[in-house]
Amino acid sequence: MSPTAIGGQNSDWTDPDCPVARTLDLVGDRWSLLVVRDAMDGARSFTEFQRRTGIARNILTDRLRKLTAHGLLAQRPAPSGRRQEYVLTAAGHALFPVIVTLRQWGERHAFAPGETHSTLVDQHGAVVPDLVPVDAEGTPLDAGTTEVLKT
Repeated sequence: MSPTAIGGQNSDWTDPDCPVARTLDLVGDRWSLLVVRDAMDGARSFTEFQRRTGIARNILTDRLRKLTAHGLLAQRPAPSGRRQEYVLTAAGHALFPVIVTLRQWGERHAFAPGETHSTLVDQHGAVVPDLVPVDAEGTPLDAGTTEVLKT
């Protein structure tokens, strides 16, 4: 689904001109990104999402419906043919760097020094390096070296 199809014209946007606000309107609640995270980790069924997150059934139903309606998840018949399963769309997969960045921020700021936590590793078992935005020459960027051009 294209970004226009995901966003579209919506009079309920928190801040219609801000990509951060629109993204939060789509996936910024307590559970949506955890559902996306679990889909990236292989969850496909309602039962799997519920078991992994502990989310209440009514809230999970709402989040799966919302993520599907906004084109981040799609439904398809499960291999058994008896039920539907949820799979990430291209837009859902595109949230991977967001999930990684949130994870890395959490590793640095949401745990006490020495406190154990899960670790994201690549297919060779190496810890995924920190994601850092860079300019065209490869120089790291931060809030002090960027600005938002308002429309």
